[in-house]
Amino acid sequence: MSLSKISQKLVNTTTSAALQIRHRSLASVAPASLLHAHYPVVPGSLTAHLQLRSGEKFTGGSFGAPVSAVGETVFTTSLVGYPESMTDPSYLGQLLVFTQPLIGNYGVPHRTRDEFGLLKHFESEKIQCRGIIVSDYAAKYSHWNACESLAQWCEREGIPAITGVDTRALVHILRGQGSTLGSLNVGAEPAANIDWVDPNVDNLVAQASTSNVRVFNPKGDVHVALIDCGVKHNIIRSLCQQGARVSLLPWNHALSSELSQFDGIFISNGPGSPTHCTETIDQLRQAFEVYQRPIFGICMGNQLMGLAAGLNAYKLRFGNRGHNQPAVDLTNGRCVITSQNHGYALDDSKMPAGWDRYYVNANDGSNEGIRHLEMPFRSVQFHPEAKGGPLDTAYLFKEFVDQVRASKAAGIEATIIPESVTEQTASASA
Repeated sequence: MSLSKISQKLVNTTTSAALQIRHRSLASVAPASLLHAHYPVVPGSLTAHLQLRSGEKFTGGSFGAPVSAVGETVFTTSLVGYPESMTDPSYLGQLLVFTQPLIGNYGVPHRTRDEFGLLKHFESEKIQCRGIIVSDYAAKYSHWNACESLAQWCEREGIPAITGVDTRALVHILRGQGSTLGSLNVGAEPAANIDWVDPNVDNLVAQASTSNVRVFNPKGDVHVALIDCGVKHNIIRSLCQQGARVSLLPWNHALSSELSQFDGIFISNGPGSPTHCTETIDQLRQAFEVYQRPIFGICMGNQLMGLAAGLNAYKLRFGNRGHNQPAVDLTNGRCVITSQNHGYALDDSKMPAGWDRYYVNANDGSNEGIRHLEMPFRSVQFHPEAKGGPLDTAYLFKEFVDQVRASKAAGIEATIIPESVTEQTASASA
């Protein structure tokens, strides 16, 4: 073959590849007939459609349940851990976009439980997100611990899933305009007359929380009250592994009347806006006034502690979700890589008296934690219990339980009588 023919062949091949990329990147505007040959549809599957409330449309192949769902469309930059992410209660009410191109390649693991009765490979008992969006679904999975495919799992739990979406273009949209409502439907045509119901107008924490008190590791040497706002299993496990007895309490439990029963208080992660949790905020505000033992919060727990302390919360443009978020510890200047999943943050531009910023996000400057300057109260916005990783800040669980243990050994009373009550009693006696 002559040099000119080889050159022409290379040009044709490159042009063809470029056209395929162009067609794929224009998924929101190109007709379905043009895209049919470019999105990877599993043999025998149906067509699926993702529509954003802002008008953009994406067409792909369905590999989940043949149902429709509406939710807040958000994205995660996690490279691994899709079973943990999908079962994280913080994703309740959301359509989850994975920026990692290949999803499903290691299937779904067995529902094995650990010594505490918690699922080893999932963060709750069911899939919490309303649907998932991926670039390339791996129909053939391979892993020694897998028992079913991602498609089988989604179909069994009634979760719609779409593959073949240009997730890079989609994430650019979400970063540019912010998280928005999306509709995911299965069928020949996109859904019409969509009821755009925003899940964030509801109290999602109430939906995710336990309805009754549950005890884990009953033989633990210290007793921790864990306020369940949508807790991940690995938070419970991490506390139990440090030797704590954990009482899992409903989000609106009357904690203030039982403070003397607990050696420490822990507030979990959870979905949606913290402003709906007025009962939890009020309970924490009362605890701050009289409780002397350690209090710690994670994610939603950080926001609720902040609101109880007097801060305000606001909605982030597109949230911080992934396993690669840098957070700086303001007490020593060290930067840690963290796992995160939140769409709201505390406004820490002006801290209440007695409180200080604890961690700050190195990317966007948003709050990553607060701490009390005198009492053993602190919280972080990120997830020290991260699955699957990183584990840079797992030491925070040990620090908390050790602090609880030291407080108990020192004989520190759970509560004190507020000065206002003492003054009222003295006035009445006079």
